[in-house]
Amino acid sequence: MTAASAPAVRSASALAVATALVTLYVLWGSTYLAIRFALEGYPPFLLGAIRMSIAGALMYVVLRARGTSAPTRKQWRTLAVLSIWMVLLSNGLVNLAETEVGSGIAAIAVASMPLFAGVFAMLRGRHPSRIEWVGLVIGFLGVIWLNAGSELSSSLLGLVCLTIAPIAWAWGSIWSRDQDLPEPFMAASGQMLCGSVWMLLAALLHGERMTEVPPLDATLALAWLITAGSILGFTAYIWLLHHVRPALATSYAYVNPPIAVAFGALLGGEVFTLNDIGAMTVILVGVVIITLARVRAPKST
Repeated sequence: MTAASAPAVRSASALAVATALVTLYVLWGSTYLAIRFALEGYPPFLLGAIRMSIAGALMYVVLRARGTSAPTRKQWRTLAVLSIWMVLLSNGLVNLAETEVGSGIAAIAVASMPLFAGVFAMLRGRHPSRIEWVGLVIGFLGVIWLNAGSELSSSLLGLVCLTIAPIAWAWGSIWSRDQDLPEPFMAASGQMLCGSVWMLLAALLHGERMTEVPPLDATLALAWLITAGSILGFTAYIWLLHHVRPALATSYAYVNPPIAVAFGALLGGEVFTLNDIGAMTVILVGVVIITLARVRAPKST
């Protein structure tokens, strides 16, 4: 997942929109469990480097063949900086966290991203409305509950990684709005390519090595992450940004966590406590309140 600006909305059939939404919800919701499976054969940062380099390269080749302009030198520099936040410190740290915590817990923690985005927007001059403040307070109470009552409380690595990851994603999303970036698909490709370099450097610093051939299940999970998560999922997301209101396109933020929890329980054998489900519910209530408040807010002229 990478940052992208929201273009003008075009008309589309209800069936096409529904199909794109289901695709986005299911594919991105499944990536957390796919990461856990892939980690059975690939170290966390090498996993990210392989995933992002292949997905980014495939997208770049297809886009250039279709006539899309390559990023300028200045845009490449911006993408390199942006990929630190949007790839290394978000996807990379989620990979690292899932070496110790379950995929569903990771998804619940990452669901706090819109809360941090609201805080960063406030620091950059966009003050929340009263309703948004309510959503922020409720959401962060859920984050505190999750950190205190879930398996994160027994994993310092998981706690640190899953605190930094949504903060990094939120900051990158807000910071990118003021930057000169190529069109959204090329921006995604460029971020993945640049991010794969940061991931490889992190893997070297982390001492990661491939000492044996990964098992087939792990490689299939990696292939799923490349195709379903990085290419098809993002394509559906960009298509939605062109055809529906941003609030609907970004609704994955509160739909993916329960889907990821369901995948973890049904396919991964993960067990969730009432604390986990309660914290997720509170976080998502806060995110939904913020989203609805932004939809109803009057546009500035």
